[in-house]
Amino acid sequence: MKPILGITIGDPAGIGPEITLKAMACQKILEVCSPVAVGDKKVLENALKITKIEKKLVAVKEDSLKETLAHLEKDALPYIDMEIFKENGWQYGKVDAGCGDAGFQFIKKGITLAMEGVLDGVVTGPINKEALNLAGHHFSGHTEIFAHYTGAKTYRMVLTSDKLRVIHVTTHASIRKVCDMVKKDRIYDTICLADETLRLLGIDSPRIGVAGFNPHCSEGGLFGEEEALEIIPAIEDAKKAGIEVIGPVSPDTVFVKALGGAYDMVVAMYHDQGHIPLKLCGFKMDAETGAFTSMSGVNCTVGLPIIRTSVDHGTAFEVAGTGKANEESMIDALHMAAAMARGREKRR
Repeated sequence: MKPILGITIGDPAGIGPEITLKAMACQKILEVCSPVAVGDKKVLENALKITKIEKKLVAVKEDSLKETLAHLEKDALPYIDMEIFKENGWQYGKVDAGCGDAGFQFIKKGITLAMEGVLDGVVTGPINKEALNLAGHHFSGHTEIFAHYTGAKTYRMVLTSDKLRVIHVTTHASIRKVCDMVKKDRIYDTICLADETLRLLGIDSPRIGVAGFNPHCSEGGLFGEEEALEIIPAIEDAKKAGIEVIGPVSPDTVFVKALGGAYDMVVAMYHDQGHIPLKLCGFKMDAETGAFTSMSGVNCTVGLPIIRTSVDHGTAFEVAGTGKANEESMIDALHMAAAMARGREKRR
């Protein structure tokens, strides 16, 4: 049976509900998984009008989800209703505590259903961090919410595009703080999670490249000592554990080498070191209109007891409610979650 993937629709004021339905209506997605939206009836009904998708929303119950999905009509868009909003109870493009709380409740529900085995994985739509915190939920993002509610202790963010895969040693932290976080044990754990993730995706002999932290990998100690004291010892321990890992490689060339096929994944030391090359590969913008013509890429949290992937972009308040949102990243996230679910099933 195809894996059942729950899509948390994100902040109702953003593009999440729209790209959720667009992706669920994609035939190629229906061939690899059974998607179900986790959200709110009124929000999804409005998104259906905006997208003009010629399918119908069908509410489903979590306690009979597998059986219901197996017998759905072809034009059905199944969803689990959290019953949060009344008609027009939100405003597109506006930071709002009510929307922040709704997005949070959708995520919690998705996590609960995955932990209970009702869902084979969770794919998340974009949330607004300001709205989330205004609602009293003081998390810096999805990754931290999933770690908290699944009890995960060692977890990392992975970004993928069709050309590049990156895992981060640190993510949402200032550069000043990152200097104190680039430590041997943390780097070693990240390398191990990179190896595990690649095997889950069907790569039997993964090759991992580790980026340096300082310019030119510190040039023999001229520009810092993190490479010698922390990164190299972590790489050596990973090699002893049987992992094929190379580095540290100068940060200004490691991604070029990965694009050339030298590595299956790059270990980046901090947020922007990994995000910038990934988004350069997956995002394209029309300079005249300012609109993104391509938004491919997937954000994945690894090290959790459940599968979680996500779009690799934000709520895009500037186009929310217009029907113009690009669902490419959501489709990519569903494909990756389906592949990981199949990989996990094979390894059991």
